[in-house]
Amino acid sequence: MLKILLISLAVLVATLFTISKRNISQEKNSGYYNLLVSDSLKNKEKKMEDKIIRSEEEWKKILTPEQYRVLRQKGTERAYTGEYWNHFEEGVYKCAGCGAELFSSDTKFDSHCGWPSYFTPLAGDRVIYKEDRSFGMIRTEVLCAKCGGHLGHVFDDGPEPTGLRYCINSVSLIFEKRPKK
Repeated sequence: MLKILLISLAVLVATLFTISKRNISQEKNSGYYNLLVSDSLKNKEKKMEDKIIRSEEEWKKILTPEQYRVLRQKGTERAYTGEYWNHFEEGVYKCAGCGAELFSSDTKFDSHCGWPSYFTPLAGDRVIYKEDRSFGMIRTEVLCAKCGGHLGHVFDDGPEPTGLRYCINSVSLIFEKRPKK
């Protein structure tokens, strides 16, 4: 009888811990999202004149089918299949849709997630953020500020100095090698 009572108590404690942890995580993500969105709105006001606006037909002519699926339809490439997930040359990663410089190789790191990961964009105005509630999750989507193309998502489990992990689809990027000095 005592054994059943102790097991029941352990299950109850584990359940309460899980629910509590989930609520803390959601609150954390919500505050994190609000911070990113407020910064994004400030940047959006400054960079509105630089926006590239094209029709879906124009995008289909410019992009490969896979680039269109990811950049314009918010798709995701499979983990460990993209060109840049394990790429560590020195240079700049640009938006495949418009050529805007987004990330530097200096901020790229191996996160073991199967997609290129960076701890910060080149500048705060290069990307914008949007809440993404798809697939039953709450995430923060990362978009190119210039053309609005879907790049990937940002998470708060990255390395210092930012603690962020920008998890970006390779197909949404073009790499430009840095000239040797």
